Amino acid sequence: MRLRQIAFVAQDLEPVVAALHTAFGLNVAYRDPAVGIYGLVNAVMPVGGDFLEVVQPVAADASAGRYLKRRGGDAGYMLIFQAPNALEHRARLKGQGIRLIAEHQTPAYTFTHFHPGDFNGVLTSIDTEGDGSNWQAPMGKWPPAGRDWQQHLAAPGTKGIAGATVQTRDPLATAKRWGELFEARRDGTTLHFNGATVKFAEPIDTDGTGIVGVDIAVTDPAAVLAKARAANLQLKGNSIWISGTAITPVRAA
Repeated sequence: MRLRQIAFVAQDLEPVVAALHTAFGLNVAYRDPAVGIYGLVNAVMPVGGDFLEVVQPVAADASAGRYLKRRGGDAGYMLIFQAPNALEHRARLKGQGIRLIAEHQTPAYTFTHFHPGDFNGVLTSIDTEGDGSNWQAPMGKWPPAGRDWQQHLAAPGTKGIAGATVQTRDPLATAKRWGELFEARRDGTTLHFNGATVKFAEPIDTDGTGIVGVDIAVTDPAAVLAKARAANLQLKGNSIWISGTAITPVRAA
């Protein structure tokens, strides 16, 4: 299984998009009209062959709007995993009592969104593109990013998503539970997926749930931080704070 896309939620997505472009050279590849069914507008940005998405609630009853209030502002929102057979995972997790909140199945794309209440407050999805055979292809097709996303690639030094950090009041127990649900290899409080990790850490805010960090693989982390500093983006240590999330440039392997 592969961590293919991470979504942020923002009261206004354009400043977040601009900050990601400034720091990491990301470009908007697609604005998906289909997210309107959830009361959202969005922007999807390639990170190498992975993706960051920013969503903004535009309907009064959008669940993302309630999430913004709960987290106290812009925040990390969703983890999307790519697998060779999303339907098998759907059946397996449903059989374990995990609640499904959205389902889609066509020859081109299949996904299942799982209730955040069953994943420590994090909205998660397991998706399959096509027949699933190319799930490991670094620059493989990805319908949520549109048909021509490879025409909107990030700056050459930005290589991909290296990981995410989720806050929780019991990191070890949460890592164990997620490891079982996602059938992922676990090393303490870190889960290992194909090319990326998901780490679990003590809470940094009163809500105590949700995505609080994203690692981006780059060729020159110091240059990224210098660019962010010059643009007056908020820095804490080696992280750039965008959409309420510590986004850390890490050296690409």
